[in-house]
Amino acid sequence: MLKREHLASAQIADGELLELYTHAGHFMIVMGRNELMSTRMAFSEEQLAELTIERLGKPDARILIGGYGMGFTYRAARARLADSAEIVIAEISDAIIAWATGPMAQLTGDSLSDPRLDLRICDVAALIDDANDGTSAKFDAILLDVDNGPDGLVRDANNRIYSRTGLAKARDALKPGGILAVWSAGPDPAFRKRLHDTGLDIVEWKVRSRPNNKGAHHIIWFAQKV
Repeated sequence: MLKREHLASAQIADGELLELYTHAGHFMIVMGRNELMSTRMAFSEEQLAELTIERLGKPDARILIGGYGMGFTYRAARARLADSAEIVIAEISDAIIAWATGPMAQLTGDSLSDPRLDLRICDVAALIDDANDGTSAKFDAILLDVDNGPDGLVRDANNRIYSRTGLAKARDALKPGGILAVWSAGPDPAFRKRLHDTGLDIVEWKVRSRPNNKGAHHIIWFAQKV
């Protein structure tokens, strides 16, 4: 039986340790006993971008993606947006980008050289704050996949993004008709209520982690500013 091979480790801002492994031709990023993402299960992360852009109906959109991860959401977005679009990514750890261009370079390809990409090593909340302060343009869509859902599993600081105040800031950072899309590993009725309380139009969408209706059940919330 093949054992998974440890490739790299990196500490994130809160001192938690992220680890990169490979197993049977796949990559996985792990924190403790939690597998945060894997190349085996990318479908729902791709759907986060595909379904948001489909609902938005604006191929030249300016979008913000919170969390690069393995780049599945980003690559799905760039495949569906026009040359005039802008894709801003906030990734908290530069090690994640180093892994993307190092051990996972074959997966990444040349996607990080896309002229539409504005990659920032920062907390996504900072870019949302910039849009609210008028120091940066607002977004047509904000796609959040900075944790395993709105529970701050990876970083306690992520809880503020999913709080009522954080969600209100995300709403205010959107242009009229803009969409806040949030990925989660599972349902969260309390979060859905907080999202509803922002005054956005909410759709809760169930999606599998793999195509052909296979894999774990994940949730994407689409919240549109009217």
